Amino acid sequence: MSREPISLTPPVARAIRVSAPFKRGTAKHFVDEHLEELARLADTAGAEVVGTFTQQLDRPNPATYLGSGKVEELKFRIKELGASLVIFDDELTPAQGKNIEQIVGTRVMDRAELILDIFATRARSSEARMQVELAQLEYLLPRLTRMWTHLEKMRGGIGMRGPGETQLETDRRLIQHRIRILKERLTDVERAREIQRQQRQSHFRVALVGYTNAGKSSILRTMAADGLVFVEDRLFATLDPLTREVDIGDGYTVLLTDTVGFIRKLPHHLVASFRATLAEAREADLLLHVIDASHPAWEEHRDVVDGVLNELGLGERPLTYVMNKMDALPATEAEAVRQRVKNLMPTSLFVSAIAPGGLEALKASLRASLRRQRPVLEVRIPAGNGRLIAEVHRDGEVLDQQVDDDVVVLRARLDERAIGRLRQAGVRVVVTQGVTRPERAAAAVAVPLP
Repeated sequence: MSREPISLTPPVARAIRVSAPFKRGTAKHFVDEHLEELARLADTAGAEVVGTFTQQLDRPNPATYLGSGKVEELKFRIKELGASLVIFDDELTPAQGKNIEQIVGTRVMDRAELILDIFATRARSSEARMQVELAQLEYLLPRLTRMWTHLEKMRGGIGMRGPGETQLETDRRLIQHRIRILKERLTDVERAREIQRQQRQSHFRVALVGYTNAGKSSILRTMAADGLVFVEDRLFATLDPLTREVDIGDGYTVLLTDTVGFIRKLPHHLVASFRATLAEAREADLLLHVIDASHPAWEEHRDVVDGVLNELGLGERPLTYVMNKMDALPATEAEAVRQRVKNLMPTSLFVSAIAPGGLEALKASLRASLRRQRPVLEVRIPAGNGRLIAEVHRDGEVLDQQVDDDVVVLRARLDERAIGRLRQAGVRVVVTQGVTRPERAAAAVAVPLP
């Protein structure tokens, strides 16, 4: 007698996505786009979206977010579709989540919890895991009561408290203790990162920031010619910062760092816990704000990222907008996007991480930024020292070369490391034109290119 094979794969959660935009706000105009993004988040987390439920609100119901009649309608819809999970596009209060679960009889989570769950499954380094755990615990702490509803009837008055309340207090103390430990460990990680950043002071540092899935990792992979840089067409493919030294031509190199992507309604606890990771962006000489030009809501994505950057205190950093995935647009749409972007952000760049030569405009812009912050030097090297002359040509941009008796005189742009090596070798180096280190940030803003 044949038997059916036993599957060890856990069943995929069948989810209903819920959106409740305010009537007076602009969110109602983006309902379809927001629901599509919520579906992609659910897919990334491993859930299958089987239905959609919407209601326009004047204001959220303090008890159930949706109106009481709509919650009953949602309960019927859950049974009809055989759903085991309800995902709200907006953040629910602990009381709202608890009340909705009691009424509909199934698991309820909001957008913030879903994003935290995705981060938990995608965190790879110990630092990222600590940051996600900290964000999850801070999210969980005010919601502990909801997790102990099965024991709430056993609670009593003073001297008569049941095991549910006792366990609740124990859990709260344990979580608070764990939060303190994680914060101390992350402070140590930040100190170690600060030492690493100090060692990179002589490099020109560039950080890729942007909405999730805008193509930041693809840009890093192409520019670094590194096939090991992880790229996936999913939300939040990259959590840990990744830095590579990138050759941008004419003897120039930059340190290019890929950072975690942002998203609409990014949980506050997550932003706070990832401050150490995003310090890479805070210390960069230039931010490249990568935007998916092929996405119909790219302007909203730009505003979301700019808002998070302001929240992190990065709003004043030198920044260049990089419109990526131009290859994905038909010619007429691409021209319309170019005109729109030039009106809104005149110094923006238009690139493609996958088209041949699609990143040349970005490399040229970075070279222009480097030239503005690298001094022009007069370097005098004995004509017989071919090794040092070759080193100047290799590590810098030689503007002019002449021979004065037995000395080769070069006018060149060099970085601080190369200048230090030359002076250590006893070579006379005189700055004839350039900027000092404190002026570097102000000189880093990219120039507009055609």
